[in-house]
Amino acid sequence: MGDQGDRKTVRAFQCRDYLFEIYDRMSQELGCSVDYLINEAMREYARAREQTVAAVDAQEALGSAVGGAVPVGGRPRDPRPAPMLTPVPQRPAAHAAVTVPPPLPGHRPSQAAGRQKLFLKFNGQTFPIEKDEFIIGRGARSADLAIRDGNISRRHAAVVFHDGVYFMKDLGSTNGIEYAGQRVESKRIEEGDVYRICDYEIRFSFR
Repeated sequence: MGDQGDRKTVRAFQCRDYLFEIYDRMSQELGCSVDYLINEAMREYARAREQTVAAVDAQEALGSAVGGAVPVGGRPRDPRPAPMLTPVPQRPAAHAAVTVPPPLPGHRPSQAAGRQKLFLKFNGQTFPIEKDEFIIGRGARSADLAIRDGNISRRHAAVVFHDGVYFMKDLGSTNGIEYAGQRVESKRIEEGDVYRICDYEIRFSFR
């Protein structure tokens, strides 16, 4: 090939088309030129060849020193290194989304451990509050404490446990809840608190 100065020759050596396709794809993925990839591949090939030739020369010198030993099989080893294949870089696989099952309604395990025990007293009965949301209302299926009275909403109020504290909360009922003669939307529950829902008293105690 004649002297062409600094001008580059396109495909000036024999190479299969599929190799150019590989290098072209690698250049797009890595953001570099095809020339750079080919030069790097040739440099790695030359370095590997030099290391292999040096290792073979050392082995032959050692064999001569011990009497010209020949490898098993009777034929000397071929000093030429095996052709080096340039791996095609793989795109990192996207991390699979971790799916966490939602907590059961009324239960948050992160808050359940170590909570202070609260008891609700109504109509001579005591109910332990063991859920993060204890519903009080008229609906037998939707409420944990069902009060059969038409003046009470189906889901009237709730005892809510949040950040280690219990609250008495109105759930948008028609007649609301009262504490100390005043209607309240939400209030922290203290020892001995008494709330009224229509004509009914609800007491709380931590003992």
